[in-house]
Amino acid sequence: MKKRLKFYRKGLNFGLTSGTITTLGLLVGLNAGTHSRLAVIGGIIVIAIADGASDALGMHISEESESNCSHKEVWQATIATFLAKLFFALTFVIPVLLLDLNTAVWVSIFWGLLVMGLANYRIAKTQKGVIWKSIAEHLGLAIGVIIVSHYVGKWVAITFGELA
Repeated sequence: MKKRLKFYRKGLNFGLTSGTITTLGLLVGLNAGTHSRLAVIGGIIVIAIADGASDALGMHISEESESNCSHKEVWQATIATFLAKLFFALTFVIPVLLLDLNTAVWVSIFWGLLVMGLANYRIAKTQKGVIWKSIAEHLGLAIGVIIVSHYVGKWVAITFGELA
């Protein structure tokens, strides 16, 4: 039972982390570049599906390359990755629909960092690691992605804005 859950947990943790960081980067970058609710919502939905499928396929191939995984376990990790990425990415649509866009971006950043922090807390506690170091490392990387995405979005708007 524990081994079977391992593959679901692997997909869940990967999908949650990837869904959160990728979607936050996209959301922040699109907002900085377009200030368009439609672009942000469209981007979130597209990335939830397309990148979710891409990550699931990547997980599938990665697990197939491990000789100690059964066919069923490979599919468990694949499906868990896709569903986790899809679900967590789509949660970011809610604040964009309910709030003005700038507030929605800040709420989304808070939500994403909270979800990642809680997941990292659980993982570090399970592995008996230094909890604050694990959380700080992963949230620091996520914040880095958010900052870079913001400035890339601004750069794209400045560089290519006249093409719109």
